[in-house]
Formats: sequence, C-alpha cells, structure tokens
Amino acid sequence: MMFAGIFGFLTRRSTLAILLSIELMLNSADLNFAVFNRMLYPNGHEGYFFALFGIAIAAAESAVAIAIMINIYRLLKDITVDKLEKMKW
Repeated sequence: MMFAGIFGFLTRRSTLAILLSIELMLNSADLNFAVFNRMLYPNGHEGYFFALFGIAIAAAESAVAIAIMINIYRLLKDITVDKLEKMKW
C-alpha cells in the first residue's frame, strides 16, 4: 500500500488525488503499527494506540488540506498542481 501511495503522489496532477495518495501512505503506516504489534507483542496494545493516534492526525491533516483546496478552487477555479504555479512569489 505504501508504494501505491508513493506512485499516486508522484504521478497525479490533481491535488485531491495527491491528498488521497498521502492518506493511503498514512493508512499503510497505521496498518504496520497494528500488524507488528500483533506479531511481536500479542498481549500488548501499544501498536493499536499508535495506529489510533495516526488516524487522528491523518483526519486533522485531511480537514486542513480540504479547506486549503476549497480556497484554491474559489481563487483559481481549478485544483490541478500545474495551476498552483501562479500562487508562487
């Protein structure tokens, strides 16, 4: 899942698709926390707590990114990465 997210991040031009790729990478890290916790420490719950914390961080990041994308769409009427060159210094 991590490589699918990296591939999507590097090849997509839409900021929404890039955001989804980043979320896919974060979810794969959360999945690794849960799986390795289950394999290495069957009676422990630390990996699950790390996964829940990661999900909370990803949700906050998504909310901020979507708010930024809405403002970009209102300004430029397009959310592709190529159009964001206009917003540089």
